[in-house]
Amino acid sequence: MSFRRMLVANRGEIAARVLRTCRALGIETVQAVSEADVLSVPARLADHVVVIGPGPSGASYLDVDAVVNAAVASGADALHPGYGFLSENADLARACGRHGVTFVGPSVAVLEAVGDKLSARDHAVAAGLPVVPGGQAGTPADAFEVAERVGYPLLVKAVGGGGGRGMKRVDAQEDLQRNLELAMAEADAAFGDPRVYIERYVVSGRHIEVQVLGDGDQVIHLGDRDCSVQRRYQKLFEEAPAPHLDDDIRSSLRAAATALAGQLRYRGLGTVEFLFDRARREFYFLEMNARIQVEHPVTEMVTGLDLVAEQIRVAEGHPLRLTQDDISVTGHALECRVNAEDWQADFRPSPGTVTAAAFPVGDHVRVDTHIQSDAAVPPYYDSLLAKVIVHGSNRDEAMAQMAHALRRCRIEGVATTLDLHRRLVEDDEMCLGGVDTMFFTRFLTRQESLSDATVGA
Repeated sequence: MSFRRMLVANRGEIAARVLRTCRALGIETVQAVSEADVLSVPARLADHVVVIGPGPSGASYLDVDAVVNAAVASGADALHPGYGFLSENADLARACGRHGVTFVGPSVAVLEAVGDKLSARDHAVAAGLPVVPGGQAGTPADAFEVAERVGYPLLVKAVGGGGGRGMKRVDAQEDLQRNLELAMAEADAAFGDPRVYIERYVVSGRHIEVQVLGDGDQVIHLGDRDCSVQRRYQKLFEEAPAPHLDDDIRSSLRAAATALAGQLRYRGLGTVEFLFDRARREFYFLEMNARIQVEHPVTEMVTGLDLVAEQIRVAEGHPLRLTQDDISVTGHALECRVNAEDWQADFRPSPGTVTAAAFPVGDHVRVDTHIQSDAAVPPYYDSLLAKVIVHGSNRDEAMAQMAHALRRCRIEGVATTLDLHRRLVEDDEMCLGGVDTMFFTRFLTRQESLSDATVGA
């Protein structure tokens, strides 16, 4: 089977990314847009456009009925959900199936299995993966029992979501009750699910993930990535492969990821995320994301693959065209996420209109963006404007490539994190590589010290 017409049920740079691959594959496209995105770059790239609701995402991109109705009315035989929004929503995948529309992603059963973090932990354990010590906190009494067993510091985490929402660090027993209530309220508001669980907080941890691809019968990995540069559990900078990992650890991470995906009979693209405890030299399963990731371009740069094309091919019912022996990782790739935020004002969002935009081009530089001059940055959505990606023969070369590429980026009209990234790639600790998830806090402290010294002078 080959898809004839694809509805892209997302926005921004990932919508533009999917549309371009569909065009290369000869698939006609329909772009679902909110009223705020009618004049967006994805709307201009698509063959057809359908408006699914007003600007707020709850009335458009998060409305299952509106999205499915748009697919059916437009005659689409497939739907690509991108990342975020409804990309891991089992109800959307189930509704697509009822209407004869192929959901480009895993099966409903797999989405349900890994979408619930407690269920995902159970599957990971069954596949032989180590998990962070912890347990469900259904009641305050449960929470205190788990906390006593796990020890402090710990994390209270939402069962049904991610992206840092519904997640609270707790350093002492007297702070547990308050943070438990805050996490439950935040999780309920963000995901409609107030359930939380507790995990040990690994102080010196690295966030490392493995890209997997399966066809329901066979699974391969496409290498690993390091996503440890984070602010409030939101990724800012990614690279592939993960630097400064011993070969035995790297091999074990990749084997663990494929073991979990194999047990699930995984079909499509997925990412298995791990926390590597540098002090103990141990890694733990965190979660599995059953979709394409924001950071997928760094994997594409080191493998030479179009992951969206591979994802679509599997969704069409084809077996994997690649074996593990076909996959080789060459060189090093980096990605900076450029957001519409004023990083010197506590990362305050900066919606508005882009008055000018220019990005570098070159053999070893790629920019995934939906931004151009006169583009609107609505207040309703994630603030991601562009992803600047580079490739070098080694990490040092890639860092130099990134510094050069960022200097050639220009976005005017809204505040952005471009200057932040320029400073980031020149930071001594960052240049050494292998930083932990607390690195960015240290980096910001250094920036504040430099600013204070400049003012004092």
